[in-house]
Amino acid sequence: MKITELSNTEYAPYCETYLPNVDDTYTLTEWLEVSVHEFVHFIQDIPMDKHGYRYAEGKWTIKEIIQHVIDTERIFAYRALRISRNDKTPLPGFDENDYVSNTDAENRSLQDILTELALVRQSSLVMFKSFSQEQLLRKGEASGHEVSVRALGFLITAHQYHHMKVFKERYLE
Repeated sequence: MKITELSNTEYAPYCETYLPNVDDTYTLTEWLEVSVHEFVHFIQDIPMDKHGYRYAEGKWTIKEIIQHVIDTERIFAYRALRISRNDKTPLPGFDENDYVSNTDAENRSLQDILTELALVRQSSLVMFKSFSQEQLLRKGEASGHEVSVRALGFLITAHQYHHMKVFKERYLE
């Protein structure tokens, strides 16, 4: 299944800004696999002196953003698991600022963070490959909006690419 098959009834309106980042030449599972490699290579090409850089007061560093991408993927994958298993419990949102302020990303090596990212993505990839077509189409409530399992998979990569664009526009100029 490709992003072009996704209906705008499968995700919250604010996701419209993220989803154009998804390459429509790949299926969901192909994109989960390809995109993490692209992201890791992109990050490895960033000069080391930029990893702790903040483009403005109160903004996150590159390491903190990578940790945010990891945390968000875990949350989206957990939501996908719950919804795929037909759990009808509305799933709460999360405050990304609280999450980032409670990481220790600045005291971790970049390699350690990228290893965590790769392992989390491998876990997500295996899980999404295990879902049946029926499970991928299931919808549930997360952050007060209806969302499908497959939309959550695409949002994992779309969110990652959103932050790559932010890196290019605000951190690497």
